[in-house]
Amino acid sequence: MTTTKSFNVTGMSCGHCEAAVRGELAELAGIEEIEVSSASGSLKVTLSEDAELVDQAIVEAVDEAGYQAERVQ
Repeated sequence: MTTTKSFNVTGMSCGHCEAAVRGELAELAGIEEIEVSSASGSLKVTLSEDAELVDQAIVEAVDEAGYQAERVQ
């Protein structure tokens, strides 16, 4: 079974911002789907059932893209 995690992302304002976030997250193993919206400042990441990603790895990848992410509980 897959797991979906949601995050609020601040600092994005356009499609280029979304692409930068997608690019960084695509480098992480275990991510099956990435939905990112600069309009709503949201990010949803679907992880494969065997993924061992912790929230901090996702937050750090978003940070590498130049934005800030916070997990939505």
